[in-house]
Amino acid sequence: MAEPGEPAWIRSLKNGGALPLRDVRECANGWASPSGDIFQVRGPDYIQSKTKIKGGDCLLRPIAFDWIKCSTKIFNVMQHPHGRVSAALGEALKIAQTKKERQPFVWAINLQVPSKENHSLIFYYVSFEQPVKDSLMQRFLDGDDTFRNGRFKLLANVIQGPWIVKKAVGDRAVCLLGKAVTCTYTRSDHFMEIDVDIGASIMANAIVHLAFGCVTSLTVDLAFVIEGQEQSELPERILGTIRFANLDPSGASSLDAPLSDRDKAKHGNFWRSVSNLLHAGHQDSVANVEDDDEKFVHPHS
Repeated sequence: MAEPGEPAWIRSLKNGGALPLRDVRECANGWASPSGDIFQVRGPDYIQSKTKIKGGDCLLRPIAFDWIKCSTKIFNVMQHPHGRVSAALGEALKIAQTKKERQPFVWAINLQVPSKENHSLIFYYVSFEQPVKDSLMQRFLDGDDTFRNGRFKLLANVIQGPWIVKKAVGDRAVCLLGKAVTCTYTRSDHFMEIDVDIGASIMANAIVHLAFGCVTSLTVDLAFVIEGQEQSELPERILGTIRFANLDPSGASSLDAPLSDRDKAKHGNFWRSVSNLLHAGHQDSVANVEDDDEKFVHPHS
């Protein structure tokens, strides 16, 4: 829901998509952002003990959710001339520069759902703080795709839905997306977009097709994490969470076909002009299953 002192552009985005922002306890045909504590992440002693702890506070703030369909697969939504979040971010950056405020940096995570009408679930998060120098987030943003593929992790839980879907997904699905499917990363001075091609994996494709057939009765919780693999990278921190429920495929917003090369060049010029205007921001560096013998403890136990 709206937070005290929240910028108007974020309030508008939260309620401006095909599905409304709802209370996390009642988000039928809508979305919400549940607490990170409902997820388990690698704790500070995970390397030695395989112990997990509650996820705690997220690093990023949720600002929007898009349920979109298109004649072709949706990608580069943050560079699309009709992208609502892209347009809002451009205006927000100009306002921040005028008022000498901290500039927002947006993360867009686009799950490309293999379906006849090319549906996409797109989750948007924002940060107004630059990542700590040499932090895992900083290294992810500045790293190459090999590094990113080895670290970008999805935590998933089917809260409500048919037994067969819960069985297929599992109680605590944990997946390194870059290893299981194909991820495309687009980094600019002011956003990071991750396009996730679920259809690139035969198994993931089959599970999603199964889930899509009963999507109107599903409630799903997701969390995104940059996996900590070394002692200095622990405990893990969740980037952001999302809950969506009872989605109606026919209710998805329509989006024009993805950008042509000409459109990409035109929109690229827009972002370069924004960057040149600002002369600041975040440009200054900013299928895997966990071990079977892992344990979970409350962080204060």
